[in-house]
Amino acid sequence: MSELDYAPFMREAIALAERGRWKTCPNPTVGAVLVRDGHVAARGWHHAAGEDHAEVACIKDARAHGVDPADCTLVVTLEPCCHQGKTPPCTAAVREAGIKKLVVGLADPNPVACGGACQLREAGLEVVEGVCAQECRDLVADFLVWQTQNRPYVILKMAATLDGRIATRKGQSQWISSEPSRQEVQRLRAGIGLCGGAVLIGGGTFRADDPRLTVHEAGATAPQPLACVLTSRLPQPDADFHLLRHRPEQTIFMASPAAAASTTAKALREMGVRVLALGPRARGGGPDFVGLLQLLWQELHCPYVLCEGGGKLALSLLEAGMVDDFRLHLAPIILGDADAHPLFSGRAPLSLDEALRLRVSRTDICGGDVHIRLHPLDTLLA
Repeated sequence: MSELDYAPFMREAIALAERGRWKTCPNPTVGAVLVRDGHVAARGWHHAAGEDHAEVACIKDARAHGVDPADCTLVVTLEPCCHQGKTPPCTAAVREAGIKKLVVGLADPNPVACGGACQLREAGLEVVEGVCAQECRDLVADFLVWQTQNRPYVILKMAATLDGRIATRKGQSQWISSEPSRQEVQRLRAGIGLCGGAVLIGGGTFRADDPRLTVHEAGATAPQPLACVLTSRLPQPDADFHLLRHRPEQTIFMASPAAAASTTAKALREMGVRVLALGPRARGGGPDFVGLLQLLWQELHCPYVLCEGGGKLALSLLEAGMVDDFRLHLAPIILGDADAHPLFSGRAPLSLDEALRLRVSRTDICGGDVHIRLHPLDTLLA
């Protein structure tokens, strides 16, 4: 079989890997299938951190169904690890199963775990690499950021009309997107909360919308995402905001050093709110997103940041190159009002060469809305 022949099987492995999304953190999401006579004979994926890796789960699934792995080709989204961690090395399991051919989507970026494909090739296996490599890379984009940049993976989520408006001229935005789209956002928040991540908004959104930033249908014991507010103006402790009244221990304000040292900040901290100081503004006058993400990573061990702020904060993040994953929900409605709030505004490029450019990685239909998923251009494999 050629590399193209293995692409459908790799895409099934990718779909399996997504079943472990959030639960595998801080490990990557990985899926695997065993192929025999042109058909999938067994399936496996990494269910959760500390549990069997995808290759081992797939081999166990094969044996549970009376399939000999030695008669199959193993197709896996990420090369098998070759080190002893919480689980034994997958390369040993592959060799012990008698598998003779391995198809890999992406090399492991972890310097401790990489090299498995090379080891298996040296052990006599036929190894094919790079099948659906871009899709496999996008699958573990979060893990790549953790491994190479030591900061949270940043997801930007926005909803807009077909003419690129996020609210009417009076600020009404409920609801541009459909109910199924909003449920998808709830699932996204739930995943962020499960991993100990945060939802980020700006001070303007905090003051105007008084948001909850919670998973509405979560059970009493389900972890909620942290609420992170980037603001130049701290609220008074007795102000009537939901986050202060009901979620002080889960709320973080990112403010200037002067604001973080103020008596207001002291009073907020006494309520259980965390107030963290950001350094000087970045070059160009934008917020210090590098410092913000480092604080969340180092102080709160936060693996994900979901930005649900307005167009100003979103544009600042994009200009700073800090958006790893942009999820745009386009509703099939048109306002046709030049004074309605746009997705982005504030730049004045004189040439298209100055435009911010992204890469579309996926499109879906959800409740009549079009969901477009985008990534930075520099994550495009050659």
